[in-house]
Amino acid sequence: MGMNEVRTLLTGRGLVESPRWHGDRLYFSDWSAGEVLAVDLEGRCEVVARVKSLPLCTAWHPDGYMLIVSSPDGQLLRREADGSLETYAHLRRPGWNDIVIDGRGNVYVNGAGFNPTAGEAFAPGSVSLVAADREVRQVADHIAFPNGMAVTADNSTLIVADSYRHQLVGFDIGADGSLSGRRIWADLGDGVPDGICTDEQNAVWYADVPGKRCVRVAEGGTVLQTIELDRGGFACAIGGPSRTTLYIVTAQWQGMTEAEMVAPGSGQVLAVEVDVPGAGWP
Repeated sequence: MGMNEVRTLLTGRGLVESPRWHGDRLYFSDWSAGEVLAVDLEGRCEVVARVKSLPLCTAWHPDGYMLIVSSPDGQLLRREADGSLETYAHLRRPGWNDIVIDGRGNVYVNGAGFNPTAGEAFAPGSVSLVAADREVRQVADHIAFPNGMAVTADNSTLIVADSYRHQLVGFDIGADGSLSGRRIWADLGDGVPDGICTDEQNAVWYADVPGKRCVRVAEGGTVLQTIELDRGGFACAIGGPSRTTLYIVTAQWQGMTEAEMVAPGSGQVLAVEVDVPGAGWP
């Protein structure tokens, strides 16, 4: 197979998001169906959790279990070995979006400051930390529309995609999980970052819905590689046996206030080999 050739692993889904490689499978969410799924390298797929939540994002804890953000009821759920779901932490309000867990077990969850699907007026969003004692505290604010998050392999930097400001925002992670040293990690021009991931060269891949692409950028914003898509790119993650496969979840975007935000059945999972292995989280 040619280098950087995009292959289709799975089709016929809804609003697909939150790809996460774990063990020997890719886990992802279908927000339309309210399902978390796992797909293997042959495209065999199974539902591993059902949660009626929009958004529906997940992350793997270093201790080996999956956490799932149940946005409407403000709960962080833990998936047990038998597949059942238990409350891990109370997030105290609805409206949460993405989650990332670093190598030390710091759990970061973000959310917008308004409900765009209900047509509410804009208000900036924030990032909260769920500490080891399950207490929740806000650690960053004034992110216009927080979307994907990633942590660099050395656990030193949290990167947050701010879709509305066309930026990746960087923070230094403190010993207690607190955030400081806020900076524009990369200005993306007309890029609209949704889900993101990092690689061994500390570059970031970001998926772009209106731009119908997945883009690799260096700190500062230099574009290193672009993969053009035929529909919106919602999120991406590097996985596979040697962590050299970029997985991209895509769907036909219809609009935030539409009854169906994506065209039913247009959700796909794509795979493309990359030159630089993934590193960090997710």
